[in-house]
Amino acid sequence: MVTFAIPDSVTGKDIKIIRKKLELTQAEFANLANISKKTVERWETERKPITGPIVTLVKILSEYPQMGEELVIPDKTCPLRLLYMSENNLCTIIDVDERYRRVKIYNYTRDCMSRAFGREEHPTFEQYEEFLESRCFPRSRDKMKLILRDLDIPFYDPLLIIEKTKGKMAEDNFWLQIER
Repeated sequence: MVTFAIPDSVTGKDIKIIRKKLELTQAEFANLANISKKTVERWETERKPITGPIVTLVKILSEYPQMGEELVIPDKTCPLRLLYMSENNLCTIIDVDERYRRVKIYNYTRDCMSRAFGREEHPTFEQYEEFLESRCFPRSRDKMKLILRDLDIPFYDPLLIIEKTKGKMAEDNFWLQIER
């Protein structure tokens, strides 16, 4: 049996200390821990030991406080945002300003194979366009007009196709959610 160097419990004081270290409100910490704000309030005022998954989270955040920052989703600053997902896990946020042909990405996985642009941290607008095409059928597809008609799309436009298909491909578990 494997044992881990994690305490059996934490105190309300421990939780408050890590929350303050991360500069989070009780509501923000609750969101990070996937619990209610009332639970955080109760824990921080209780005197009895607190057990469960929160103990592991507090241990990890105590050792690696930057993890909290790495998980923050930035405010949307561009007209278009795409969430590149693997099943229900967010891999990359892609913020796009089509008018000025600008792209900004935020990766939420260290696995380059699961990132929208692999190792590329600053994709060009052209790389973004290539990425979109990679998440739908190719322009040269046989009987493309029939497929477009079935999708109720008047012409080949990767973004329109992705809006209809979520960019799902038969050979992987990745998909895209579009926010305008």
